[in-house]
Amino acid sequence: ARLFFRVQVHGKEHVPDQGAFIVSPIHRSNLDTPLIANVTRKRRLRYMGKESLWKTRFGAWFFTTAGGFPVDRATADRDALRACLEVAERGEPLVMFPEGTRQFGPTVCEMFDGPSYVACRAQVPILPIGLGGTEAAMPKGAKLPRPRKLVIVIGEPIYPPPPPPSGRVPRRAVRELTQQLGEEIQVLFDEAQVLAGTPNQTS
Repeated sequence: ARLFFRVQVHGKEHVPDQGAFIVSPIHRSNLDTPLIANVTRKRRLRYMGKESLWKTRFGAWFFTTAGGFPVDRATADRDALRACLEVAERGEPLVMFPEGTRQFGPTVCEMFDGPSYVACRAQVPILPIGLGGTEAAMPKGAKLPRPRKLVIVIGEPIYPPPPPPSGRVPRRAVRELTQQLGEEIQVLFDEAQVLAGTPNQTS
C-alpha cells in the first residue's frame, strides 16, 4: 500500500489503545475496505462479510484471519446488528460503513443508523474516517486500481450519550449521533481529498 499508493495516515493518536470502537469511513471505492487496515497495526479490525465467502476451507481461514465474520445477508438487518453487538461487547474494534454500499461524489450520502445504534447499545465510541484519493484510484466499475496517492484522516472519537434508566436506546439519540457522524465524516473526507491531491468539487 505504501509503495503503490503512497498511503499517508493522519490522526493515529485518536485510535483507542484498548476496548471496542466502531470505525466508520466514507465509502467510495473497493479499495476502502483493505485500506482501512492501515488505521491501526496494534488492533485487529473486524469486518462483516457475506456468508458465502466462508463456504470453502481456504475462504473460511483467510477471511477469519483477516478479521472478518460471516453474516447471512438474506436474513433481517436485526441479525447483522446483533452480530456487530457481539463483536463490540467482546471489546473488539469493528468496521461499519455508514453509507452502506459504495457511493460516489463529494458529499456524504444518506447514512444508515447501524453504527450509531451499535455505539449507543454497546456504549462504545465511533471513529469517523475520511479517505482521500480512493475513488480516483479505483472508481466504481474499474477492474484494476491506478497508482494514486491515498490518504486516511482519522477524526476524534465520537462518544454516544449515556443510556437512560430504562436501558432502551432512544431513536432520537441514535439519529442525532448519525447526524453528527455524517458532519464529521464530511469534514474529514474534504481534508483527505485535499491531502491526496483530489479535492472535492462542490457546486
